[in-house]
Amino acid sequence: MASPWWKVARSEEVTSAKPLAVDIGDQPVVLWRDAQGIARALEDRCPHRRAPLSRGCIRDNGWIQCGYHGWSYDGETGRLKDIPNMKDEQKFPPVYKAAAYAVAESGGFVSVNLDQKTSAPAPVAEQTFPLGGTTVVGLSQGEWIDALFDDPGLVLNIRGVQPTPYLMSELREEDGLLVMERFCQWGKLHYPSYATAEFPITLITRTRPDTGETEVVLRDDSFRTLLTAQLAPVQAARGVTQVRWRAKLGDELKGRHALALRRKGSFEVRDAVDAAALRVLIRSASHHGQQLRDKLLSAPAVSGPSVSEPSVPAPTISAAA
Repeated sequence: MASPWWKVARSEEVTSAKPLAVDIGDQPVVLWRDAQGIARALEDRCPHRRAPLSRGCIRDNGWIQCGYHGWSYDGETGRLKDIPNMKDEQKFPPVYKAAAYAVAESGGFVSVNLDQKTSAPAPVAEQTFPLGGTTVVGLSQGEWIDALFDDPGLVLNIRGVQPTPYLMSELREEDGLLVMERFCQWGKLHYPSYATAEFPITLITRTRPDTGETEVVLRDDSFRTLLTAQLAPVQAARGVTQVRWRAKLGDELKGRHALALRRKGSFEVRDAVDAAALRVLIRSASHHGQQLRDKLLSAPAVSGPSVSEPSVPAPTISAAA
């Protein structure tokens, strides 16, 4: 199976002012922009004394400089380019080379692939998502996705929206994605009626089986889109998950509940999960989801699906030489 692309940062998080430390599992990665504004990624360890490069700085020429002894590295190749008090023309041993990773930027996210020789990911439609954030959650990526499947209200906070236990459709495979539709209500759950009139909104999730990237769409009973969000949960060190997200409101919001989404804080990923509620949460959709994931991931390798429709422009990509 091809090495996946991981959306490890939002575009605005990666700058030429300060290195950004991220993780892909237990692999530390440092991100920054070089002098041309291109996002670069190296292993977050200086080959000299293994100090984190993310604790260093970015030089005016776009190289990253270790904060320990000042060694500087090129972001495209990871090669050692400069050592303080040594002549520029001196050749440096090739052993002092940081692992450089392939980087792609598209849709407001910076993605990294740990396979240095990988091909560019499939392009996605460029859309404007004015809302965005980064949340670190004390769950593994698998646990976070399972909670999203079984009760999205535990991990997502959408203003005035309460997901119900009732599904409009069971979790299913559709074009290589795990798709599910869940009935929701405005405000707190109320009983006893469960007729369709009591469920004026629907939450649709489309999840990639390999990376867990998920598109969330909230729509009303007239099939108007109220909110769209892109979630990128990435397993990080020490069993936690970093979730980068972007969101935008629909063009046509009607009714006082829908209009309330325009207020600040209309969507967020929860940084704290109710552990008591999670403990007693019945494994329902997540059980079936694991079976579908195993089936899809064991199928013959094909290019990974995207949670957004492709467009003609290809993403910017830089691969290690």
